[in-house]
Amino acid sequence: MKKTKNYNQDSSNGHIALPKSIAKANEQPLAKGENVGSNPIPDANLKQNIILDLCGGTGSWSEPFRKAGFKVVVLDIKDGWDIKHFIDEGSKIKFLNIQETEGKEFVERRFFKKNIFGVLSAPPCTQFSFARTKAKTKRKLYEGMEIVEACLRIIWSLNYYMEKPTQKKPHLKFWALENPNGFLKYFLGKPAFEFSPYEFGDDYKKKTHIWGDFEIPKKKDRFENLKFVSSPETLHSLVKFDRMLSKDIHPEYYGKLTRQERRAITPKGFAEAFCRAQLKQLGRR
Repeated sequence: MKKTKNYNQDSSNGHIALPKSIAKANEQPLAKGENVGSNPIPDANLKQNIILDLCGGTGSWSEPFRKAGFKVVVLDIKDGWDIKHFIDEGSKIKFLNIQETEGKEFVERRFFKKNIFGVLSAPPCTQFSFARTKAKTKRKLYEGMEIVEACLRIIWSLNYYMEKPTQKKPHLKFWALENPNGFLKYFLGKPAFEFSPYEFGDDYKKKTHIWGDFEIPKKKDRFENLKFVSSPETLHSLVKFDRMLSKDIHPEYYGKLTRQERRAITPKGFAEAFCRAQLKQLGRR
């Protein structure tokens, strides 16, 4: 029977004691006052300093939080982190790695709930996509919902925890669940926020829904950073995401990630605006 290796909370500094291979992704945070994009990010020297990025893929959504000084933890199935495998331990939450690589130990990671500042979740949209019209297998919405339910159960688990009976707010400052416009809205209802990448500076359209409890990010002017758009009518000329050539979908990862993986990458402009919105409200929540 293989051993289980623990990466537990380091009570001396409030961070996670990570192996070098995992910690490397969280090195070199921005110094206090440095910028994310073109706007200053407040100092994030907080007791609750962990961002959980569920089904995080490349970590593009959580990257601005990492640069702002947060400890970002990306949990994705490609690295063996099946988020359905988590355990609520009261004041802590534990995740199990399901990879069975010969000669390597199983891994688990445990976090104090009070130190988790926010949760980002982007469950796979494969089963929910309206574009799934020529698939060789039948649409299985229940399979897609298993991951969505796991994301929500993790969020609920964090919100259940209360240190004091007089506490009126959970420790979790925000949570968000993202999916492109598709069948998921018929299960979760009307999203709290809807956007398309061009509204945050990118040059393509992809209607995206966000559910959750979070501060709404401010959209750019309709045509800001879109120099080739001269009138509202030409907005229709923007390429729809489903019609983009494979090599044009996040070309920096072309040849490194599959088309499906690149399609799931969060637009940089939106990720930065979302981070700014959450940090701007630190003193108000």
